[in-house]
Amino acid sequence: MSETRWTTATGSDVVARFCPSPTGNPHVGMARTALFSWAFARHHGGRFVFRIEDTDASRDSQESYDLLIDVMRWLGLDWDEGVEVGGPNGPYRQSQRMDIYADVAQRLLDAGFAYKAYDTAEELEERREKARAEGRPSGYDGLHRDLTPEQQAAYEAEGRQPVIRFKMPQRDWTFDDLVRGEITFGAENVQDFVIVRANGQPLYTLTNPVDDALMGITHVLRGEDILSSTPRQMALYEAFAQIGVGSGFTPRFGHLPYVMGGGNKKLSKRDPESNLLGYRDQGFLPEGLLNYLALLGWSIAEDRDIFGLDEMVEAFEIERVNPNPARFDLKKCEAINGDHVRMLTPEEFVTRLLPYLPAGVDHALVTKAAPLVQERSNLMTEAADMLRFLFAGDDFTVDPDDAAKQLNEDGLEVAKAARAALADLGEWSTEAIEGSLRQALVEERGLKPRLAFGPVRVAVTGRRVSPPLFESMELLGREVSLARLDAAIAG
Repeated sequence: MSETRWTTATGSDVVARFCPSPTGNPHVGMARTALFSWAFARHHGGRFVFRIEDTDASRDSQESYDLLIDVMRWLGLDWDEGVEVGGPNGPYRQSQRMDIYADVAQRLLDAGFAYKAYDTAEELEERREKARAEGRPSGYDGLHRDLTPEQQAAYEAEGRQPVIRFKMPQRDWTFDDLVRGEITFGAENVQDFVIVRANGQPLYTLTNPVDDALMGITHVLRGEDILSSTPRQMALYEAFAQIGVGSGFTPRFGHLPYVMGGGNKKLSKRDPESNLLGYRDQGFLPEGLLNYLALLGWSIAEDRDIFGLDEMVEAFEIERVNPNPARFDLKKCEAINGDHVRMLTPEEFVTRLLPYLPAGVDHALVTKAAPLVQERSNLMTEAADMLRFLFAGDDFTVDPDDAAKQLNEDGLEVAKAARAALADLGEWSTEAIEGSLRQALVEERGLKPRLAFGPVRVAVTGRRVSPPLFESMELLGREVSLARLDAAIAG
């Protein structure tokens, strides 16, 4: 499929955008849309615009806005124009653009592209029920399309407040979707639609096309759940060209596949797996999470799953996005993140790890311990959990389930033998600790390594899963290691 090239007033071939609403926590589907739009713009050397849909005062919040900014910066999806960074087409929050929408709506009315409709909710529902019963489309029937001034005055005398509806041209609508190919909507399925509520509040159906037109957006990538609104927006762009709003062209559209959760259902904003902030809290790296999100509908190659953002930008072609729903697999997401954890340099791994450890930890000790857990961790929280025994101090505790399994009667005998073997150890090093314990527990007592070292591991680290035992004991030090063995033996 050949790609149409546009040139905007700023001279950029491609201008893509991301325009979320600040409601609730940012979610996975939102991040996937942002990633694909960002990668598309970057691949084509274009601009990426980040604006905010915050016209619904009852649902939007400053807290959600701040979270959106925070998440975009954490993910590393930088933007060239938009909130916080400015640009020539601001403001970039829709709540600050109300005068623009009011002006465009009035111009559409004056030019005959829109009209005032005075139907009550009850009248609309009655006519829709009748249409459904007769097997006809139940959208707006155009009853108030051509009211006379006298009819309008009569409705207003009754105290009715009109909505503003856009007058859809009565024809089929065909467009070449960047993801799905040619799509046609029949005229009977695209009726006149509301662009301004009776209280004067503009709707998404107006605000987004207005912003896209005025900001020179050339390509719109969005979820397939709003695919059906595309003919409406195409009709609006035609009207905008007639009334002088924007540059007179219609963007290309690409509708991204659903992200599916469990039970073959679309992943909801309320599903735990959808909460984007939860992934940061769990210790995902932004590059690991983005790598996995990219695979939800796209691939860099058939035999390759692991790649960085730079590689994605180089390879990203929107036509290669699979239109079929993509299933979110948390285990695979964690595994891919683990690959990115292991790709970090030792210094970078320590830097990423520190925020997940208690404040004020010994940086030098973390640097020594980090190599013991980097290869064993898929998440930064896993790495931090495995190292907490080093920094627990007086708050050190042994996991009760692990203690029950490892520090039973036989395990305590092993701990006592280990304590005796280590009591007079001259050099407290990994090699010396391992040699002493193997001699006392494996060779002299004939225990298998798992039975020999399991009780010691739980006693000194508090868990059955820990970094390598002998290296851990060296880092922990003689005094603390022996004291923890004593505490375990004493019960």
